[in-house]
Amino acid sequence: MPRICRRHLSPERPHFVRLFCCMVAGGAMILVAGCASMGLSGVSEPAAEPHSVAMFVASTRKGEHGASNETAVEGGARFSLQQIGVPPDHTPGKVERPSFGSEDPQKHFVAVSRRVLDENEFFSELASHISGRIGSNRDVLIYVHGFNTSYDEARFRLAQIAADGRFGGVVILYTWPAAGSLLDYGAAKENATTSRDALTKLIHRVAELPDVGRVHVLAHSMGAWLAMEALRENAISGSPDLNGKLGDVMLAAPDIDLNVFRQQLARLDASHVSVLVASNDRALSIARTLAGDRPRLGGLDLNNPTDRAALDELGVKAYDLSAEATGLIKHGTFADAPQAVRTIASQITSSRPQDANTQAVLGDRPVDSKIVTTPLAPLTGAPAAAPPQ
Repeated sequence: MPRICRRHLSPERPHFVRLFCCMVAGGAMILVAGCASMGLSGVSEPAAEPHSVAMFVASTRKGEHGASNETAVEGGARFSLQQIGVPPDHTPGKVERPSFGSEDPQKHFVAVSRRVLDENEFFSELASHISGRIGSNRDVLIYVHGFNTSYDEARFRLAQIAADGRFGGVVILYTWPAAGSLLDYGAAKENATTSRDALTKLIHRVAELPDVGRVHVLAHSMGAWLAMEALRENAISGSPDLNGKLGDVMLAAPDIDLNVFRQQLARLDASHVSVLVASNDRALSIARTLAGDRPRLGGLDLNNPTDRAALDELGVKAYDLSAEATGLIKHGTFADAPQAVRTIASQITSSRPQDANTQAVLGDRPVDSKIVTTPLAPLTGAPAAAPPQ
């Protein structure tokens, strides 16, 4: 405290004098603290801006909230182009949303803008976003969410995956009325069934875009069944590899009966397909019970010789996420665990011969060379890539 105030705070001084001195001293301390937070120019540093993810959305939901969120729309899908804000201090693997109160773009994932499109406008706008890109930035990632997932949960989850994986291509959310509780499991499967045709058409039309690179599909839980059905329908119609455009098909915790999966895969080239499994996935354990104790593909135990032999026979690549699983349910590990997201990112951004002379830029942020993006060791298929030196 300044010497003058120490002297004027003497008990002999009137109360108003002592109060005035305290105010002066406090103001001086605030001024010093404020100056410490400013740069040399005397202006405080601006807050970091949220990162924005452009997202195309094809939805078979009648609406975005309430009962319409769980009801299928008639006559195909609804389309939009959205911007989703990712907070500047986002933690990989997390979807920061407010527990209560208003959302804050500096702290939470938020919907920044939404432009409704008709079907032709959707594909025209999509083609425009792809045009002029090079390398893997011409690729499209279609994300199909799983059971018991709301509209907001789906779009914010995809934004998180795109941001954490630093995917430089174009992302599309395919969202369907996935019901809202465990008791609606049967209804959700029926909604997924009615959503097959629209997804089949979406995948086919994306693959036909003139400048598109590869079309990747990332599907979770019951959405994996839906995605495989759509790919099977395209294969039956004469395009099993989407005329050479099919990229990686990554099935995360797939809620698919093993025998059903065999039939779906019979129409496709298994080398395109990767399965992310976790034997400790409690959601799939419940799904197995609801399905009459029929094993789910995503719940296979790779330490079990029978399960391992079954996947070997199918010829797909398999990744065991059991050790990465966290939380009570352990069903969202593919996106919750940063290493799992990096596995997905390294898979869909791997180099290919036709891009040998191009440089891929992952999003609008440079790759951090300190981040090791070594995939989890696959059960089958090509060996994992070595980490960058």
